[in-house]
Amino acid sequence: MKLAIAIILLSTAALHSHASQAQSLATSALKGLDTRAPIDVDADRIEVLDALNQAIFSGNVRVRQGGLTLEANRIKIVYSRPATGDPVIRRLDADGNVRVTTPSERATSRFGIYDVDKRLLTLIGDVKLVRGTTRLNGNRLTIDLASGRSTLDGQSSGGQAGSRVSGRFAVPERKK
Repeated sequence: MKLAIAIILLSTAALHSHASQAQSLATSALKGLDTRAPIDVDADRIEVLDALNQAIFSGNVRVRQGGLTLEANRIKIVYSRPATGDPVIRRLDADGNVRVTTPSERATSRFGIYDVDKRLLTLIGDVKLVRGTTRLNGNRLTIDLASGRSTLDGQSSGGQAGSRVSGRFAVPERKK
């Protein structure tokens, strides 16, 4: 996830003067995610609300697209129906025990929104992001899959003050 890249890059650059060390951490598994790739979904149950252009998947829901896996207790998929052809997925709303994994990162939260049209992935509520030994915590993680820009906020969605972003970063051993 690109958030880890930005924070690790800044933190590592501040901790070390070796630019090559910071750059080696700067490749996210989501870099170049093809948001037009097929989206595969499986779950224990599906309820289709065709008149509303929605499908609600529940029970051990797993969504895969390229190197991205999104899992949750429940995921609502909003789609559109072109005049001809298959339905087009526009947005996925994940609720309960949300987990996002890539080959090198994993994140958890209470809620998740994947806006396929806007190419935005947002995790909300008790967000935990892990990449190797680096760990970040906050309340809202937003990843712009088009630009690579990511932000992690500590503040709650209600604007509650006092919440902060926290992290633990590995510091490689230096040669003397």
